[in-house]
Amino acid sequence: MDLFDTNSILADDPGEMAILHDREYRVRAYRKAADRVLIRGAVRDQKPPGLYLADDPDPLTIHHMQVDMEISFPHLEIVDVAVAFEMHPMDNCPTITEHYRNLVGISIARGYTHRVRELFGGPRGCTHTTALLQAMAPVAVQCFWSMRAAAARQAGSSDSPAPSADDQTWRMNIGSCHMWAEDGEEVERLESGQVGHSVPVFLRDRLERLGLDESAGPAARRPPECPSVTEGV
Repeated sequence: MDLFDTNSILADDPGEMAILHDREYRVRAYRKAADRVLIRGAVRDQKPPGLYLADDPDPLTIHHMQVDMEISFPHLEIVDVAVAFEMHPMDNCPTITEHYRNLVGISIARGYTHRVRELFGGPRGCTHTTALLQAMAPVAVQCFWSMRAAAARQAGSSDSPAPSADDQTWRMNIGSCHMWAEDGEEVERLESGQVGHSVPVFLRDRLERLGLDESAGPAARRPPECPSVTEGV
């Protein structure tokens, strides 16, 4: 059984238009240890067959960069980084890879995006690798509940623990999107001391498909997976 859906996340191609370019990002997270997550990412740019070379029957990869980033939990500090260039346009492109070791010691919490731009923006880095880094950090943030769930499974529990009254991890989401506005309804509700969250739409649909009640377990009351909290100063 496949671990993930492999169908395209794009809408169908408009048949009357010539395809010019394809950029693909892929980011995957692994539980390396109880306090360590490996975030593995890649970006690849391709040109369709025959666009650059008329007699070429195959797609042409022009960029392919890979990043491994190890992050400590729950502190969200980068403890190791490795960058590899599988394909690139100029001979000296890979000489920048070691520069990305400067990520070690940086937190992926608020301020990460700004720090990445400072260190690697423009001529200080590889455009494609830096764009990939911006996509990778939010995945680590979204692993908070995944790490708890994985630990619970390893311990033999059928579910991850429900949030308690003193669990303040939800605060990481404040300001990350319109649903988590500082003066919004969700933050106001949690600030008032109400414990738990409404069942996320993605989980509600799956519970319905499995014939399970929305209150089936702690998993139904965990906070929704939310967007990046890495922006800001």
